[in-house]
Amino acid sequence: MNILTFRSNEELNEAGAGIITGLVQTNPRAVLGLATGGTPVGIYEEIVKTYRKGMVSFKSVTTFNLDEYVGIPEDHPESYHAYMKHHLFGHVDLSPERTHIPNGNAADLEQECAKYNQHLEDAKQIDLQLLGLGHNGHIGFNEPDHALVSGTHIVKLKDETREANARFFDSIDEVPTHALTMGVGTILKAKMILLVVRGADKAEIVHKALTGPITTECPASLLQTHPHVVVLLDTASGRLLNA
Repeated sequence: MNILTFRSNEELNEAGAGIITGLVQTNPRAVLGLATGGTPVGIYEEIVKTYRKGMVSFKSVTTFNLDEYVGIPEDHPESYHAYMKHHLFGHVDLSPERTHIPNGNAADLEQECAKYNQHLEDAKQIDLQLLGLGHNGHIGFNEPDHALVSGTHIVKLKDETREANARFFDSIDEVPTHALTMGVGTILKAKMILLVVRGADKAEIVHKALTGPITTECPASLLQTHPHVVVLLDTASGRLLNA
């Protein structure tokens, strides 16, 4: 595990974007696993800047998003379909047919999960999986539990997860209670994992996830078993690692 700490968000964003665009430059047909939320926004902005300079093309890249809420329209401003279009897809030359996000409005959610798993299987392997880290240690929407599901599945969101995401909605009552998420087993199959964490409020869970016992009660701790993880932290989120 390679842990890098940055003094500024600008440096962190440039480093994260550089890793992703560097991969695409060397492997134009790369398969990328993408994340949403506040953490990757700056990285996506830097990727778009690199694209606009003519330094990278995504026309042959395939993407898979980690998750999507259940029960809000795709054009809802807080859906992850809308998020990806706003922050990345609408600004680079990704082919729409090569982008994949779970359909949280499918008539049969179990069938949608099976369909998403098949798409992932057809893609063979994700070359790089981008991850954020939840306050309770969740990755994707894989919440702490006595056991974790390997493939794409429906998950009931923990209260603390809904509370953390309430800042994106008018009230917590509008935050969906369920989501579809890629499973931890799928995440761990990626050739490389890029974990990005920011903020002093994440310092304790960063320490627990990266140095504590490996347990499904902290899903991110399973990243310790992966052979190629790069962790990008700001100084606030990494302050306990060397304490």
